Amino acid sequence: MTKVIDFQTDPSQYRHWKVEYDGEVANLYMDVDENGGLFDGYQLKLNSYDLGVDIELADVVQRMRFEHPEVKVVVMKSAKDKVFCAGANIRMLGGAEHAHKVNFCKFTNETRNTFEAAEADSGQKYVAAVKGSCAGGGYELALACNHIILTDDSSSAVALPEVPLLAVLPGTGGLTRVTDKRKVRRDLADVFCAMEEGVRGKRAQDWRLVDEVVPNSKFDAVVDERAREFAGAAPTKATQGIALNPIQRSISEDAISYSLVEVELDRAGRKVTITLNGPDGGAPGSIDALVALGDQSYLLRLARELDDAILHLRNNEKELGLWTIRTQGDAQAVLANEALLLDNADHWLANEIIQYWKRVLKRIDVTSRSLVALVEHGSCFVGVLAELLFAVDRTYMMEDEFEGDNRPMAKIVLSNSNFGTYPMGNDLSRLDTRFLGAPEAVETLKTRIGAEIEAEEADALGLVTYILDDIDWDDEIRIFMEERASFSPDAMTGMEANLRFAGPETMETRIFGRLTAWQNWIFQRPNAVGADGALQRYGTGVRGEYNMQRV
Repeated sequence: MTKVIDFQTDPSQYRHWKVEYDGEVANLYMDVDENGGLFDGYQLKLNSYDLGVDIELADVVQRMRFEHPEVKVVVMKSAKDKVFCAGANIRMLGGAEHAHKVNFCKFTNETRNTFEAAEADSGQKYVAAVKGSCAGGGYELALACNHIILTDDSSSAVALPEVPLLAVLPGTGGLTRVTDKRKVRRDLADVFCAMEEGVRGKRAQDWRLVDEVVPNSKFDAVVDERAREFAGAAPTKATQGIALNPIQRSISEDAISYSLVEVELDRAGRKVTITLNGPDGGAPGSIDALVALGDQSYLLRLARELDDAILHLRNNEKELGLWTIRTQGDAQAVLANEALLLDNADHWLANEIIQYWKRVLKRIDVTSRSLVALVEHGSCFVGVLAELLFAVDRTYMMEDEFEGDNRPMAKIVLSNSNFGTYPMGNDLSRLDTRFLGAPEAVETLKTRIGAEIEAEEADALGLVTYILDDIDWDDEIRIFMEERASFSPDAMTGMEANLRFAGPETMETRIFGRLTAWQNWIFQRPNAVGADGALQRYGTGVRGEYNMQRV
C-alpha cells in the first residue's frame, strides 16, 4: 500500500458516520459505505471498518470535544439492520502489509482511548446501544464506551472471535478491556474468546460483558431514557464551542510545512527533523480572548499541527526511523500561553486544550520511532514543550556559547504542568517515570519551577542525557544519528517500547504493550498471514492450516 494516507477530514467529507445533535445528547450512527474503503480490493460489508472509517471516528470525537461542548452523552448506534459492527475488515487485513496492520491497530486503540476518557476529561459519556451482531473490533468500540446496552433478541450478541476465526489476538484493546475494565472472570473470558458465535442476552450481562440487556420492544425507549438520565446527572457545560478549521500545510518530497511546525525529511539518512516554533505574538490577555481566537490560539494550533505531523510520518514514512525534535522561539511567550490555560483549567476550552496535549504527548510515547531532542540555543523547551524532552529516548543540550551563534543561551524551564498535568499511559508524570528510583530528584526539580536551567545544571539535575560544547556538538550528534539509523528497526521498537514505560502497569500500557509485542509478532506468523493461514482463508469455508508448535 503506497497511497498517502491523510488524517485530515471534516463532517462534509464523512462517508461512514452520521451525527445528530439533540441538545445535551448526540446520536452517533455507524453507517459504513461498503464501497468507501481507503484502498481497493475489499468491500466494507456489515459495518466492518478500515483505517478510513476510524479516521472519521477520530475526527467526530475531536469535534465533539471542541465544537460541541454542550454534549454530555454520546450514544453510539448502528444505522444498519441486524448488525452493530462486524469489526476490522478481514479482506483489508489479509491484503495489508504488516506495518499497515500494526499502525492501523495502534490508531484504532488511540481513538478508543480518546472517547473512553471523554467522560473523565470532558464530561462526555459514551453509551453503546448494541442491536445486532457486535463482533471483534465492533465489540471493541462498545467496550471503550462507558456504558453498554444490548438488545435481547435472537440476532444480537457480543463476540471476540479472532482466535477461532483468524488466528490473531482478540481485539488487542478489546481483550484487555474485558479483563481489566469490565473485570470478567478469567475462565469465563477464556470461554468467551474461544466462541465464534459470542454471548447474548442475560448471560452477557451476568458475565459482565454488557451493563444492561433490554427487550427489543423497549430498546429504543430505554436507550433514550438512559441517555437523558446520564445527561441530567452530569455537571452543566458550555453551550457554544469553537470551529476546528482545516489545518494549513504543504507537503513536498522532502518537507512538510505548517504554520508552527516544520518537518524535514532526510531519506538518505533515514531520519526526520521536526521543529516546533514559538508563538508569533504574545499570549491572549484573558480566557475570553482565547475563546475569540478559536482554533488559532497558539497551543491549540501547535497541538493540531504536531498531531497531524506525527500521524503522517507514522503511516506514510515508515523507513524514516529516527525523529529529531527541536524547538525555536520565545520561551517566555510559550510559558505565558500555557499559564493562561493552567490558571483557567476549569474553563471548558482551556481544559480541552490541556487534555489534547495530554493525548498528543501519549501518541509520541507509543510511536515506534527512535526519538531524540536537541536543546539548542534559541530553543523553547519550557512548560508543556519540556515534556518532549522526557518523552524522547535521548536528549542532547548545547553547553556554553557557540562561535557565530548569537541566539539566546540554551535553557529549560519547568512549570507546574510538568508534575502531573500530562500523565503518561502508566498514570505517572514523565518526570516521575524518569526518576522512578529517585523520587527525591522530582522533589528537587519542583524547587526549580520557573528557573532558567542552563546546560550544566540541567545535566546535574538529570534533565538531559548529554551536554556538548561547540567543539563536540556536530560530531557527537552525527555519530549518534548514523549509529541509530543503522540498527535493526525491530530491535529498536522492542527496546524503546520496553524502556519508555517504567513503573506500574495500567490498562493503557497493557493495550499498547500487547500490540507492540504480541500482536506485532502474531501478525507475521504464517498461522495468521501465510498463504494457508486463517486471514487468507477466511470466508472460503476452509479453516487455516497451522503449525502446531507452541512457542
